[in-house]
Amino acid sequence: MVRANGAVSLRELARVVQTSEVTVRRDVRALEAEGLLDRRHGGAVLPGGFTRESGFPQKSHLATAEKTAIADVAASLVEEGEAIVVGAGTTTQELARRLARVPGLTVVTNSLLVAQALAHANRVEVVMTGGTLRGSNYALVGSGAEQSLQGLRVSRAFLSGSGLTAERGLSTSNMLSASVDRALVQAAAEVVVLADHTKLGTDTMFQTVPTDVITRLVTDEPPAHDDRAATELQALADQGVQIAVAGTGQSGPGHGHGHGTEQLPPGARGRRDLPLPVQRGGRPPAGQFRPGPGMGAEPLERTARVADMRRR
Repeated sequence: MVRANGAVSLRELARVVQTSEVTVRRDVRALEAEGLLDRRHGGAVLPGGFTRESGFPQKSHLATAEKTAIADVAASLVEEGEAIVVGAGTTTQELARRLARVPGLTVVTNSLLVAQALAHANRVEVVMTGGTLRGSNYALVGSGAEQSLQGLRVSRAFLSGSGLTAERGLSTSNMLSASVDRALVQAAAEVVVLADHTKLGTDTMFQTVPTDVITRLVTDEPPAHDDRAATELQALADQGVQIAVAGTGQSGPGHGHGHGTEQLPPGARGRRDLPLPVQRGGRPPAGQFRPGPGMGAEPLERTARVADMRRR
């Protein structure tokens, strides 16, 4: 499966071979020892280390449920009549599909996939950067793209990447992509990073967004056994990043419950007995998110251990 797709998630492997993720992880570790693949948080990729970047076909098969849930939450942050920038990536493509329903929106992007998702949205204006087409991720890069962003000012930037750590922030494996992402960040008052749990704790070659510039992270709930992702979330929260955790609707240990989000009130970090406020209908007020149906104490407790949800 890795040879065919370039990357694969442990969750998908466990589903295909009808066994547990614990068993799959052990086998993947053995394959890595033989040099046949490289392990990543929540999955495996073809060997290549820091400089290797999977193309769009490979990325589109990774963490699909997580990306969908993250996109749902990110779209809820966007208001009518806003002007935003959206970077390239499979997660931002999912976001763009949902933005097509937001009236009066202006979206600036260097991604052909984002533009395509919004092409038939008659209430959304799409502004594309210039630049040179990078075929592996259908994005415009280079000096033309960067120059077209000069002097631009929007409310928010929505970006994805190859890895996210508290130490270096968001990073990617390609120098040209990193340079354009930095230009997108310069144009925005706030930066929202979209990253599923498989990217947490992963560090790649080129830094795009330092941690102190990230306003908010939208991610999914790490599996119960993924201590490194949970630790990374806590470290990001400690540095002031607001964190929204999206439910994926997956069942079983370590998965979220329903397409909702969890966010704790100030000072809740480390406490396990605080009720999560539930909003009925309409958009959640600023700084709050609706939990999905069936969200009980168990996922909330895990979230309480890893995230202080507001900038202190």
